[in-house]
Amino acid sequence: FHIGEREEKCIIEDIPSDTLVVGNYKVQRWDIHKHGFLESAPGLGMFVTVTSPTGEVLLSKLYGPQGTFSFTSYLSGEHIICFQSNSTRFAVIAGSKLRIHLDIRVGEHFLDESAIQAKDKVDEVNVRLEHLIEQIHHVTREQEYEREREEKFRKTSEETNSNILWWAIAQTLILISVGIWQIKSLRDFFIAKKLV
Repeated sequence: FHIGEREEKCIIEDIPSDTLVVGNYKVQRWDIHKHGFLESAPGLGMFVTVTSPTGEVLLSKLYGPQGTFSFTSYLSGEHIICFQSNSTRFAVIAGSKLRIHLDIRVGEHFLDESAIQAKDKVDEVNVRLEHLIEQIHHVTREQEYEREREEKFRKTSEETNSNILWWAIAQTLILISVGIWQIKSLRDFFIAKKLV
């Protein structure tokens, strides 16, 4: 994505609880003379801020023009990940565009292939089994989180349907009472004018 040099850009990630999140990014600066983005942006860093669903700051750190950040969510919900350059130029001068390449991986634990190759076959199978068990736990947590969200949605839908039903009943009662009142008023009017 593209941002201005002093602009803040935020991304919302829906993350289950107890999940590791790893993000890799790279910043490129627009070069006016070459009319393209430079391969790297030396001297330019990024402030990365991560906020939990309750508003608590989980991570707030300055990184270089290229880096990796990670955090573990302790609550399920929408986490806000914000990026802002550490440019010290004034807003009038800082009109340069930045391109940010971002890769966010939620709940993934990667195998170190070099460590696996250094061990014998039994250890390799053991490490791969541990990795699979870890992935199974992650999938289980994801399913539990989706169940919680589905249950909340169902509860909200049922409450809305109940409210609509009571509103329809109230409208019907009001219409019936207004109709009875109009009939009674017209009848009294006709009797008073001796038309009936």
